[in-house]
Amino acid sequence: MAALLVPDILAILEESPRDVAAETEELHPADLADVVELLPRERVRDLLMALPRARAADVLEYLNEELRTEVIGAMTSTEAAELVTQMTPDDRADTLVELDEEHAEEILSEIPSEQRRETEQLLSFEADTAGGLMTTEFVSVAATTPVEMALENVRAIARVGRKEAMYSIYATDAQGRLAGVFSLRELLAALPGATIGDIAWEEVVSIRPNADREEVARMIANYDLVALPVVSESGHVMGVVTVDDVIDVIQKEQTEDAQKFGGMEALDMPYAQIGFWPMIGKRVGWLSVLFLGEMFTAFATNAYADELKAAVILSILMPLIISSGGNSGSQATSLIIRALALGELQIKDWWKVAMRELPAGLTLGSILGALGFVRIIAQHWLGIGLPFDYPVRLGFTIWIAVVGVVTFGTLVGSMLPFILRRVGWDPASASAPLVATLVDVTGLVIYFVAAKLMLTGTILK
Repeated sequence: MAALLVPDILAILEESPRDVAAETEELHPADLADVVELLPRERVRDLLMALPRARAADVLEYLNEELRTEVIGAMTSTEAAELVTQMTPDDRADTLVELDEEHAEEILSEIPSEQRRETEQLLSFEADTAGGLMTTEFVSVAATTPVEMALENVRAIARVGRKEAMYSIYATDAQGRLAGVFSLRELLAALPGATIGDIAWEEVVSIRPNADREEVARMIANYDLVALPVVSESGHVMGVVTVDDVIDVIQKEQTEDAQKFGGMEALDMPYAQIGFWPMIGKRVGWLSVLFLGEMFTAFATNAYADELKAAVILSILMPLIISSGGNSGSQATSLIIRALALGELQIKDWWKVAMRELPAGLTLGSILGALGFVRIIAQHWLGIGLPFDYPVRLGFTIWIAVVGVVTFGTLVGSMLPFILRRVGWDPASASAPLVATLVDVTGLVIYFVAAKLMLTGTILK
């Protein structure tokens, strides 16, 4: 639909810019942002300036980061200040942090003092912490307030300005510290004569401003919250993290993890927006490491060159062995990384995981090895492919090698995330390609050792 509206919007901008607001007023800001992203870059500013400031600010919040930074960066500090002042505090801070420092300071100096103070407070926290995610737009009421008065206060707040988190209201004690929480429904259903302290839940889930964004997402998910209060050491509410911001966090985290699983650094922006060479830079590092790692497979293969010459069948069956180890290692890595991300496992649990994955690897290897044994025997009896002697011994060679490789791959895949977490790296860096590379080299050695043990005196002299 956005693509269909672009020609009409451009025509209105050309003929009568004043009509843009009326013609687009029924569009949700997110839908209008989709239209804006399809406009020629030089017309984006024209459209935003033709809208009422509050409406333009809503649209800005839905634009992709690159375009929003470009548009704000092209405006004068006064024009930009008029728009970002109308944005929610957390989105305002996110917008300014994307700009170059000098221009951001100029815009901040043009913002009214109250909004400037709350923006500077948000900018003082790291972007990936609870403080960096929170908004200062929340509603709090003293616990001693009668519900009738509290209801009037909430109505007045709703009329004069937008509060992003009005579905949860926080009760405070005489010192202004967090004392409880209640919903609008509970406020409306309260009996006449009751106070806020009578209806508020005293067991409030809260978080400190320096907590990691993953912890924020985990707490909101665990307690089914729509907003999570961020409190200072003294217990005063500094802001709230809303569920929509957490959804964005989860999406970013999952995107980063998915990209790291593929054996690359996480992209800083959407794939369609990142430049060619920055993308190459994100991908070439791990590819180079993996390429150098795979060189060791050549050393392992060369060390057993005589065996390969004597028994060509060993070369044919190599992919069967190596792939089983890489696949089992990738499975274990994926399971452990996700368990660490969800808080189901801690670093101290490594031994428990090892004791669980060791029998798992042996069992899985035995099952796959049995399939390989059957495949060798069936191929010999049916006379399919390359003929070979001593099928039973060769079958047991495959069986033993697969058990060893799968067990090793499972242990490596399950332990590597713990090692990386212990040294301070993101466990997602223990990607499937890295595990596969480690297993490839060791798997070849296990395979050839099994072959020498089982086949010496037969096809191997």
